[in-house]
Amino acid sequence: MIFRYDVTVFRQSGVLTAASPAHVFDCLADAVLAVDVRSGRIQDANHEANRLLAGGAEGLAGRSIISLFPNQAAALTVFTDAVLDQGRYWTRSLTPLCADGNQPHVEIAGTRLGRDTGPAILLTLYDLDARHRRDLDAEAEDYIRGGLAEWRRTERLFQEIERGSQLILRAAGEGIFGVNADGRTTFVNPAAEAMLGWNPGELIGRNMHAAVHHHRPDGSPYPHAECPIYAAFRDGTVHTVENEMFFRKDGSSFWVEYTSTPIRDRGRLIGAVIIFRDITQRREAEERLRAALAEVDSLRERLQQENAYLQEEIRLERNYDGVIGRSAAIRKVLSQVELVARTDAAVLVSGESGTGKELIATAIHEASERRHRPLIRVNCAAIPRELFESEFFGHVKGAFTGALRDRIGRFELADGGTLFLDEVGEIPLELQGKLLRVLQEGQFERLGEERTRHVDVRIVAATNRDLRREVREGRFREDLYFRLDVFPIVSVPLRERPEDIPPLALHFLDAARRKLRTQDLTLSEGDVARLTAYDWPGNVRELQNVIERAAILARNGRLFIDLPDGRRAPPLPPRPAEAGPLMTEAERRERDRTAIRAALERAGGKVSGPGGAAELLGVKPTTLASRIKALGIR
Repeated sequence: MIFRYDVTVFRQSGVLTAASPAHVFDCLADAVLAVDVRSGRIQDANHEANRLLAGGAEGLAGRSIISLFPNQAAALTVFTDAVLDQGRYWTRSLTPLCADGNQPHVEIAGTRLGRDTGPAILLTLYDLDARHRRDLDAEAEDYIRGGLAEWRRTERLFQEIERGSQLILRAAGEGIFGVNADGRTTFVNPAAEAMLGWNPGELIGRNMHAAVHHHRPDGSPYPHAECPIYAAFRDGTVHTVENEMFFRKDGSSFWVEYTSTPIRDRGRLIGAVIIFRDITQRREAEERLRAALAEVDSLRERLQQENAYLQEEIRLERNYDGVIGRSAAIRKVLSQVELVARTDAAVLVSGESGTGKELIATAIHEASERRHRPLIRVNCAAIPRELFESEFFGHVKGAFTGALRDRIGRFELADGGTLFLDEVGEIPLELQGKLLRVLQEGQFERLGEERTRHVDVRIVAATNRDLRREVREGRFREDLYFRLDVFPIVSVPLRERPEDIPPLALHFLDAARRKLRTQDLTLSEGDVARLTAYDWPGNVRELQNVIERAAILARNGRLFIDLPDGRRAPPLPPRPAEAGPLMTEAERRERDRTAIRAALERAGGKVSGPGGAAELLGVKPTTLASRIKALGIR
């Protein structure tokens, strides 16, 4: 007799004793169906099968097995054949349809029943979701019982509390406290009380989150619903948290890391045990390390930019080795450089364009104690107005459109060294106040950054403008002018020191010989005479260009001195042999006075215009007028 008939007989007899097969059949924890293979009908179903598949109604018996597995006839047939053939078989590919429309995830085990009365199978449906939940509970219990030593100790501590023993709690170095399922403190060990600043027993019964965990590190409120400590006895999992804050009784805070472990009693979550430690010192050490690394990165970036700047400076053609000249004006400038270089005073170098103001700034830097740090040059006339602040002070990534990365400004690059502000009169008036603040306080902020930075910079400024007049006309701040004009140096134009022309010309010619790789170029006495007699409105820079052009145009070792606009100064009369190669300042002035008087007499007193004295001398009328005034000629 197959199992189906056993169940039927016992059901019909009404004898459902504890030992009867029908009673055992109904008491099975998993859903079980008896199916007649020939008819495909369900012969019987236990209570769990009716609950799971029919919603509790006793309505499965007599139904077609196909109705429980709609659209799965092929898979059901294959499974049935496997059970009949092998006696036992299982599958997870079949999904039953419940009365409420759900399709539970099940594993079906099939068992072949007796052969004598016809083929029949017994189907047992195992709810895999329920099994998974049971596995998780078992895992959690195994973790607590057999996990890390710390968690085993935690459970023992809780058990010791229940027995009234606190020996281990008192000996523990970490802070330990327990909370019940309502979030109220059940016990606190002495280490926790000491770290939190509470007296023994004051925390018992308190809402622990509200007492010590009510705010986040950024100062925002910490809702108890989001508290990982409480989450442990809500979801039954262990929560390990780093870098949060606990608050002491006096309102102060400290950094902690903690672990909240759920506690169960016969499978029911009853609370959690929390173990925490103060990591403030570790955090401070990490912050110091991060700050040091950031400083290293900043220094590396600064060195890279300094290197790029210096490489750019090297690429610029420099045809000088220092301030060259033998005139009284140059000797005065060198004396002033020697005096001011020993100090950190701001220097304002004024003079016409091309007179060598940058050379004077370089000489000051090289003679100072800052010579081992860079001399950073800023051409204020070449910086677009909207980029002045970024160029001077730097910017951070995203400060404005196109700021794709952090950039160090020229002030930061010059820290410890010298900053040369060329054409300082070109700085926009609205930015002069920020420049003044840096000069006065040594502080600034990068564009787009709130952090204040400190620098130690020596300022050398240069201008070809009359800054006093700029101040009077409201185009330059008076306080900034006085801050820059601590030690003024005037760079004298070349026309007022003609005795410096020969050594400068020889210097530039030597540089041209190296550049053109030729050694047969020489400067004749006639060349020197023409150069000395020329007005040089472009000063030293113009002289350099003329010499280089003459070297390029030279033929057979003879230079072709081509003065601008086709003007060739008449050669000077030869010096008396007894005068020697050099001429004193008094001799030069007397020579100029004699030449000008002769030209005026020849021109009938006419200074400018055709046939005037200026044309005869080959100089500009304005230049001749200034020389007439300087020499006292009536």
